[in-house]
Amino acid sequence: MAETTAITFDFKEVAELLVKKHGIHDGLWTIYVEFGIGAANVGPSPQELRPAAIIPVVKFGIQRVNESTNLTVDAAAVNPAPGFKAKLKAPASAKRSKRQAGESKPSS
Repeated sequence: MAETTAITFDFKEVAELLVKKHGIHDGLWTIYVEFGIGAANVGPSPQELRPAAIIPVVKFGIQRVNESTNLTVDAAAVNPAPGFKAKLKAPASAKRSKRQAGESKPSS
């Protein structure tokens, strides 16, 4: 089996990971990429130089947005606030059963 040399992510995965990393629990978030621009003379040899643009990625992150797109994640869905998961996971019938069990009165 070949050794893994690269792991890639789609844009929504990156947004989700960054939302979780920063503990964000609400809002719509999308990836943010800031590019720079530079110029240089490049070529295969000094006799074959050409002016060229160099566009480096300067910053990569997430930003809050008002509308969902294919690049957007909903923080409440991908990273619910602490305690919110527990409320969603426990069915109402289980909560009633626990409450009823604690309310039983001794017989007289």
